[in-house]
Amino acid sequence: MALLKVKFSQKKRVKLAQGLWLMNWFSVFAGILVFSMGLFLKIELRKRSEVMDNSESHFVPNSLILMGILSCAFNGFAGKICYDSLDPAKFAKWKPLLKPYLALCFFFNILIFFVALICFLMRGSLESTLAQGLKNGMKFYRDTDTPGRCFMKKTIDMLQIEFKCCGNNGFKDWFEIQWISNRYLDFSSKEVKDRIKSNVDGRYLVDGVPFSCCNPSSPRPCIQYQITNNSAHYSYDYQTEELNLWRRGCREALLHYYSSMMSSMGAVVLLVWLFEMAVTVGLRLLHTSLESIANPEDPECESEGWILENSLKDTLKSALENLKKIGKFNQVEADGEGAEGEEGGKTPAITTVS
Repeated sequence: MALLKVKFSQKKRVKLAQGLWLMNWFSVFAGILVFSMGLFLKIELRKRSEVMDNSESHFVPNSLILMGILSCAFNGFAGKICYDSLDPAKFAKWKPLLKPYLALCFFFNILIFFVALICFLMRGSLESTLAQGLKNGMKFYRDTDTPGRCFMKKTIDMLQIEFKCCGNNGFKDWFEIQWISNRYLDFSSKEVKDRIKSNVDGRYLVDGVPFSCCNPSSPRPCIQYQITNNSAHYSYDYQTEELNLWRRGCREALLHYYSSMMSSMGAVVLLVWLFEMAVTVGLRLLHTSLESIANPEDPECESEGWILENSLKDTLKSALENLKKIGKFNQVEADGEGAEGEEGGKTPAITTVS
């Protein structure tokens, strides 16, 4: 028994073709939207590429761009087919191509669904990329005189100001690295010498942070040095001074920013996938309803359309049997070639008559 069998009159077939033509052009605009989202996400990721450890995060925008291009191509072609289906003479040239085209549409819909899923599932990969990238970026913060790294200070400062964050996981990350360049240290000072000697690696570490960590909403001037020394400042307790510095780490801030963006895009792609599925189903019904016309010379007669010619169970069973036949055929061919090789390899016996 056919799956989702529907009876069509000539009027219904025309309405279906016209509706699908319109839906396909809506899908073309949806493809342009998906392409634009991928391009926007790629630009946003490139803005912060200096604080990302690798290019894995660009898999999502590249996939969106590819799906957008394919959507425009597939739906533009389907729109042409639907338009030509109104004229039996024009539709005849598309008949041999429709089955392989519908198979391609099926795999295309699977790809769209996969892209929608990765938009939701890339958070873990993005988190590790940001964590390592920010850690490396903070190490290069002081290298303002080193070619190739002189821009890192500005990048980190602008990042912390824009996203209202500080450090990788929090402001205390700055305590573990030397973020002040040796160029600006007075090595004749006893305090500087003592700090360097007290560190195993000979680094100048302080319980301070760059100015970009300061919260402008704080009612008092920003305390960015001797942050954990309560006695160094009047009426100060660093554990209760919530407004002095940004408490959120930049990894969390950037992860929230990109994750929410990709989740929104994933939801849009999921809606596009549902729309594409509806278009594919409609195109299949149109195809089978035109193929099953009993009398091609009488286009006004009724016909039947369906999604699958047999039930889902029978279709899967038939597909498995075909795969087994192909496997057996390949095995027989391989055995035949092996037997021929063995026969060819035998050395004929030569009898010498004396």
